[in-house]
Amino acid sequence: MDFTFTEEQQAAAEAARGVFAGVAPDAVPSPALTAGAVADDFDRALWARLADADLLSLLSDPEYGGAGLDAIALCLVLREAGKVLARVPLLENSAVLAAVQTYGGEELKSALLARAGRGEVVLSVAASGRSGHDPAELAVTARQEDEAWILDGAQTTVPWAHNADFVVVPARTAADRTVLALVPLCSPGHTGVALAEQVSTAGERLGELRLDSARIAGPDVIEADGAWEWLRDLLATGTCALALGLGERVLGMTGEYTSKREQFGFPVATFQAVAVQAADRYIDLRAMEATLWQAAWRIGSGTPGALPASGDVAVAKIWASEGVRRVVQTAQHLHGGFGADVDYPLHRYHAWAKHLELSLGPASAHEEALGDLLAAHPLG
Repeated sequence: MDFTFTEEQQAAAEAARGVFAGVAPDAVPSPALTAGAVADDFDRALWARLADADLLSLLSDPEYGGAGLDAIALCLVLREAGKVLARVPLLENSAVLAAVQTYGGEELKSALLARAGRGEVVLSVAASGRSGHDPAELAVTARQEDEAWILDGAQTTVPWAHNADFVVVPARTAADRTVLALVPLCSPGHTGVALAEQVSTAGERLGELRLDSARIAGPDVIEADGAWEWLRDLLATGTCALALGLGERVLGMTGEYTSKREQFGFPVATFQAVAVQAADRYIDLRAMEATLWQAAWRIGSGTPGALPASGDVAVAKIWASEGVRRVVQTAQHLHGGFGADVDYPLHRYHAWAKHLELSLGPASAHEEALGDLLAAHPLG
């Protein structure tokens, strides 16, 4: 399959490399290693640079100030973000904009797309459900009242919740349909919305979102069928892109270290046992990359196939969740005690890799989901 990128996609990746140049991946040490290391906010200066480079509006149409690109372009940018552990809600913000662009009404598009693309408002998504193990769309209920929607329930580990302006919440109706509600987080006097403090394994501030008869205006709710499934797949694929970028940088760090570290008068990179482990991790990364582009292409193109796009997303998640874990574990092993030094950024990559792995979920669950899809859509 030809995964050659278009000129526009390559330009987006090049712009991202320029913006992320010089970003320090060890700016916020892991809280398990350094007391009081939880970040209060994301990197606002980097956010402004991303907005200036038009990288926050990649998936919006030109009429709203966007570039009109696809999921592949977004994943190319997220891959670069993963290499430097960029502390910005780029995935969540971009995914919400894409969902609004694809499924939202004209009033919501006009109110949100251009402003969010310029970085004036920050968007996040509640995708973990009540416990992190149950479907997100079942954690909150929605009912209509006059021209508004009333939401009740809770969502855990909402990324950037304390710093975002709005969070998109999937909610289940009495008719067993899923709607997407744009819930304001920083609006004074908006009753029924509360946040509780949570912290990720990577030292980032999360929030448990609690909704108690929260009233959301009708135009701020997306009722289109398939909107949540599409947004969920885009979020998962973007997370795979972050994992790929992280893994590539970690393997690069490992190659640099083992090429300089000597034992018995020779660089340890020349030892067969070291070379074999590094080669295995390189294979992991190439598999992560191939399955990522397949999933991103299916999401972006809408091309019909023997299986829904969620099948390709499941395969990408299997490789990303397993692969990123193996890459950082091998890196720690080959770095020896140096890998645990808090003055060296590898411990940060390890913490972020674990967070991404937990966000993606266990490979066995995705294998089971893929099996169900194959059973429902027999091939041949």
